[in-house]
Amino acid sequence: MCCLFPDVVLMQIGPYQLPNNLLLAPMAGITDKPFREICSQFGAGLTVSEMVTSNTSLQEHPRTLKKTGCNGQGLNSIQILGADPREMAVAAKLNQDRGAHIIDINMGCPAKKVCSLAAGSALLKDEALVAKILDAVVKAVEIPVTLKIRTGWDLQNRNAPAIARIAENAGIQALTVHGRSRACKFEGQAEYETIRLVKRTVNIPVIANGDINNADKAIAVLNHTGADAVMVGRAALGNPWIFSELNAKLNDLPYVPPTLHEINTLMNRHLDNLYLFYGNFAGVRIARKHISWYFSRIAELSAPEKQAINQAQHPEQQRALVNASFNLIFQEPPRWKFPLAIH
Repeated sequence: MCCLFPDVVLMQIGPYQLPNNLLLAPMAGITDKPFREICSQFGAGLTVSEMVTSNTSLQEHPRTLKKTGCNGQGLNSIQILGADPREMAVAAKLNQDRGAHIIDINMGCPAKKVCSLAAGSALLKDEALVAKILDAVVKAVEIPVTLKIRTGWDLQNRNAPAIARIAENAGIQALTVHGRSRACKFEGQAEYETIRLVKRTVNIPVIANGDINNADKAIAVLNHTGADAVMVGRAALGNPWIFSELNAKLNDLPYVPPTLHEINTLMNRHLDNLYLFYGNFAGVRIARKHISWYFSRIAELSAPEKQAINQAQHPEQQRALVNASFNLIFQEPPRWKFPLAIH
């Protein structure tokens, strides 16, 4: 096997060597256990849970417990969010005791409701508080702690290299940098020069994140930044096989995209896992966004088809409508968004 990056070693986070250098980004409301397991099966070397609050009064809340449920495949990395060093340390220890292999700290979320609590990427404004939080969490657990940040608060204050030095000094084992500032949210294009500077600043592994949506982009980002790995976020929505594509390309192997039948089978499995994990009522509602993402990758659904799927109230009804749409797609190749085999 000829690797396009022979000098790049496999990611190591503390005592754990990952099977590859491809990570699934933590995404609120998305990277639940069913989705993380599917992405792992398609080749994600590490998946990270959606962020969970460090608020001590919510640690036993059913929604918190759902988010921190251990992935049934591979390492379990649980992301915690907060602005109080003591609460963050307690949350980290609790998740370690519940089976987490890695604790990831969120200092990258740009959401207004998060930043209004001085958490997420809002913390990048206060480097002294960043240091206190990182020190407290690292000292509270015996497992590796990683950190996810943005390039800075805004375009005029890209202090990611300074935060990276603080993180390394605190004992953080790996650092993910999203190539946008907090002010950019998810708008415009990610920039990778700051990630390149971060990689040159510290000796811990650096993971590049932001707009990595295909193999060519992943290669370009790795080459430009010198990063140790890439993290894929929105490009995996409705497209978990992107990890198979990236793995093949990075190792100079042929890539065969999934057939329509394989995608149909995958969607049914994903739906069943959602119904099982959340229960029928919530599972049907959570499944709607995943169904939309899958179909957005492969074909145009008619307005009546979309409406019927979105109005389905029961698993059997929702699954039947999804499969009916697939049967129509099989018969109408002009609707396909990219070449796919139907076998």
